[in-house]
Amino acid sequence: MNEKHIQVSIDSDLLARIDADPEATAEGRSAFIRSALRFYLRAKKRSEVDHQVTEAYAAEADAMLAEIEDLIRPRTA
Repeated sequence: MNEKHIQVSIDSDLLARIDADPEATAEGRSAFIRSALRFYLRAKKRSEVDHQVTEAYAAEADAMLAEIEDLIRPRTA
């Protein structure tokens, strides 16, 4: 992995919480922060995809409801 060193400012309360976390203690601050950022970015991407899916199907909601109602409606012979 090609790592680049950066400088980030973190308030003292947040830094204390990071330092108190067992993962940060075991793996180090940098690894902990990298893990947290990866988790955040995956969650953000998933949220964006969920929003796109919701938007895509929102326009079809009435048609899909009609189709489902047709499927579950009791049939008369």
